[in-house]
Amino acid sequence: MTLTQSEKAAVVAIWAKAATQSEALGAESLERLFASYPSTKTYFPHFDLSQGSAQLRSHGTKIINAIGEAVKHVDDIRGALAKLSELHAYILRVDPVNFKLLSHCILCSLANRYPSDFTPEVHAAWDKFLSSVSSVLTEKYR
Repeated sequence: MTLTQSEKAAVVAIWAKAATQSEALGAESLERLFASYPSTKTYFPHFDLSQGSAQLRSHGTKIINAIGEAVKHVDDIRGALAKLSELHAYILRVDPVNFKLLSHCILCSLANRYPSDFTPEVHAAWDKFLSSVSSVLTEKYR
């Protein structure tokens, strides 16, 4: 799924704001994920999943930083996330559905944080971008 130039620009514009808040954005997205889809907690039995915990903030930062790598390499998301894709498919064995669920939570968090910037066009661009990220992260499962 290839993004158009205007979609790439929309993703980059929001990312310019979101990148400075990776810890808070990541923690919020994970909190949304666990509250909305409790079954996803099974992959984190060793985590303190309480709101704002250090482990949620740390893992959330890792997730958002990976999104940042995908933004930086929007024309080669596959290459940018290859190691992460292998880790999740072969070592962690995360159910591929969870990437779509997390993408939705990230989308909600972005819309919540940047309501005036998150126009329908920006929403559509980010949805397409995060779908591409999810697709890359699940392709090793096939």
